[in-house]
Amino acid sequence: MRSRIAVPAAALTAALALALSACSSAGPGAPDAGKAPGQGSSATAASAKVDYNPQPYDNVKEGGTYTSAGTIDDQGNPFNANATLTAKRVWFWYNPDVITYSPTGEVQYNPDYLSDVKSEVVDGNQRVVLTLNPAATYNDGTPIDWTAVKATWQTNSGADKEYNAADTEGYSLITSVTRGTDDKQAVIEFKGAAPWWSSLFTTFLHPKAATVAGYNDAYVKAVHPEWGAGPYTVGTFDAKTGDLTFVRNPKWWGKKGKLDKRVYVNLESDAAANAFKNGQIDYTSAGDAEGLKRLSGVQGTGIRQGGSPFAYSFYLNAKSPNLQDIQVRKALLESVDRAQIAKIQFQGLGDYSEPLPGSLLLFSFQKGYSDNVGAVIKHDPEDAKKTLDAAGWKPGSDGIREKDGKKLTVTYTLRGNDPLEKATAGALVQMLKPVGIQIDLKTSTAADFSKILTDHSFDIFLVGNRAPDPFGTRYLCQFYCSDSSSNIVSIGSPDLDKEIHAVAAIADPDQQTIQANAVERKALEQYGYLPLFSGPSIYGIKTGLANVGATIFATPLPETVGWQK
Repeated sequence: MRSRIAVPAAALTAALALALSACSSAGPGAPDAGKAPGQGSSATAASAKVDYNPQPYDNVKEGGTYTSAGTIDDQGNPFNANATLTAKRVWFWYNPDVITYSPTGEVQYNPDYLSDVKSEVVDGNQRVVLTLNPAATYNDGTPIDWTAVKATWQTNSGADKEYNAADTEGYSLITSVTRGTDDKQAVIEFKGAAPWWSSLFTTFLHPKAATVAGYNDAYVKAVHPEWGAGPYTVGTFDAKTGDLTFVRNPKWWGKKGKLDKRVYVNLESDAAANAFKNGQIDYTSAGDAEGLKRLSGVQGTGIRQGGSPFAYSFYLNAKSPNLQDIQVRKALLESVDRAQIAKIQFQGLGDYSEPLPGSLLLFSFQKGYSDNVGAVIKHDPEDAKKTLDAAGWKPGSDGIREKDGKKLTVTYTLRGNDPLEKATAGALVQMLKPVGIQIDLKTSTAADFSKILTDHSFDIFLVGNRAPDPFGTRYLCQFYCSDSSSNIVSIGSPDLDKEIHAVAAIADPDQQTIQANAVERKALEQYGYLPLFSGPSIYGIKTGLANVGATIFATPLPETVGWQK
């Protein structure tokens, strides 16, 4: 839920299917340093666009039902490693939504849960003091107080391996959560600086769910409205079908929800598209260009399209025989025309466009973004040829380069039969052939995806990463530390690790991001990643539905969702 999530890159299907839910000033020499979103070429593209009919609370009608496809799947606890993004969305409708973000990632504290927030660095260590709303109470009558903050930390810290936590990063740096001036105040102490701390406490786990059994098993094909809080609570849940209905919560102390009912119907994507066309549901993902065509023109509906928090990249395995030579990796990436790859991926999506991505950490619409990729990796096939010449790879009689009797052949792993991915692979073959690099295509299935990454059984692979929050600097080590399990491309060095860890120790988020950009440029010089595109979020939505659609990082609060007046 909170780590960078690797996802298969079968065209845009994964990117387009998810809309909800890495910080802050550009580094020296960055192309857009000092420019806010909307200034400079890299910040003016469609990837920054939101399209969700944002409406204030008072402009949303009283009553009505909002129905979409979805369910809790098997695991309904979003902190658990087995939870899906759907589980996170469902949790959001009947549990505390303590901290949310704007579309571009500005932190928003929900006053229904937090009366005051103080964050400071004391002797090099982050200290956060949360003062909780006196009225904040779980549905079972348990006060939402410092013990809820403590339970959220302890279950996700990684100290007890029995908890099947999705991500212990961040929580593991907390040294204590203690009672403040009274039960309604939590004092959180970190080891070192943690300017991204808010991503750890976007919601709270009920203390009664903080046992190993509660954390791992209580939410399996089950809901616990008594452990929840918010403007809505569970009305009905069918564990067999997965269908779920939320109704207004009579125990809610804040602004009441505008909807009479929020309904999730457990449907596969094709069935959801048909249900949308038949007027049975109000919202569904287009999925891809074909899906967009399918959902367009449905009476009483419209298409909402905007940016997404995804980044798709070519991964180069630095441990593969012919890719161990850094000069080969450099030449290979210099040979790739990223603009052509993006054109292939976006065909059929109308006039959608976006800038070429410049970072694995931040998106072009975020404060502090820097085009680190463009500063390091140029599309320059002629220079690629010179690089290979200097490295001793000479063209053979068939044009493919050779060294010590071995041809320069690299395998590209395809996932399934997706036509866009096949087109991407074909384009890559044609781009690298004139440089003297032969690409052999290898087919895999969707079920092979995780195993391929875990076993590092690839030379080149197209992989997507989803940012669960706007704090990209937090993920510098995840991508680039030599001992990171998420560094699937096997680049890095002890010296670079030291620089990365030094970035994490910088207390000021703006300064941390400046240095993170500088370190990422060094890491990109090891030529393991080539960011390619993000892609849009596209949805079919019934006319008048407010605060739903392409939101990037934003999560409109449940009480604001409904039908526009």
